Amino acid sequence: MLKVLFEYQFIQNAVFAGILASIVCGIIGVIIVEKRLVMMSGGIAHTSYGGVGLGYLLGFEPIVGAFFMSILAAFGIGYIKRHGGTKSEVAIGLFWSLGMALGIFFIAMMPGYPPDMSSYLFGNILSVTQSDLMLIFTLTLCVVAVVYSLFDYWKAYLFDEEFSSIIGMRTSLLEYLLFILIALAVVVLIRVVGIILVMALFTAPTAISALVTRGLKNRMLLAIVLGAFFCLAGLGISYAADIPSGALIVLLSSMTYFFLYGALRWRKGPQEV
Repeated sequence: MLKVLFEYQFIQNAVFAGILASIVCGIIGVIIVEKRLVMMSGGIAHTSYGGVGLGYLLGFEPIVGAFFMSILAAFGIGYIKRHGGTKSEVAIGLFWSLGMALGIFFIAMMPGYPPDMSSYLFGNILSVTQSDLMLIFTLTLCVVAVVYSLFDYWKAYLFDEEFSSIIGMRTSLLEYLLFILIALAVVVLIRVVGIILVMALFTAPTAISALVTRGLKNRMLLAIVLGAFFCLAGLGISYAADIPSGALIVLLSSMTYFFLYGALRWRKGPQEV
């Protein structure tokens, strides 16, 4: 495997993309799970499909279209969530279906044969290009910089949003910033596991880390390590066995969680894990 790594550029791109994606998953995934925003992240991810289709139709890089569509979805869902109460679930569902419908519509508008969209829907880490890698690297840096510089604020916001607002923290600004970070993370993960499977990579490493450790920083660090392991293991197996990489990464991470959860429940008996 190491020999192949140094011989082929596309394998190197895939390895670096997997590591960068795991960093984003470990950081944003913990926040998403703590704030119960898993479905929102799925809504943003599926809305980005409209941007992919628009990119193909107008002739620019589809991942750039996904980036801008994700940002628009983050602001739209975020605004309705803060001002619409329970209607936020309706907004997520509408953005979710609208994005997918727009993607299909834009692709249907293209002359000639439609492009293969499977790598955007289900991921193909082996197809990551140098330009994709540069975008993923830039977005990962943005996510890490924002979370690191405001880490104490994030801890207070996650622990008690209402109390944080009372003591003067601008929780609305933090929430909109979080929505933007989710959008950036979605774009990072699209090329790795695809739009449809993105929620699993957000949640599985985070859920595993929550079973074995406590503390926000420790959970993030462990989730990063686990995400990197699943991405690299899935990459190696998919390359050797010619199996879709995105699906394999999700299978490895999800089955590991269920196995560990079951083992801990069996060990503790009737107690809650």
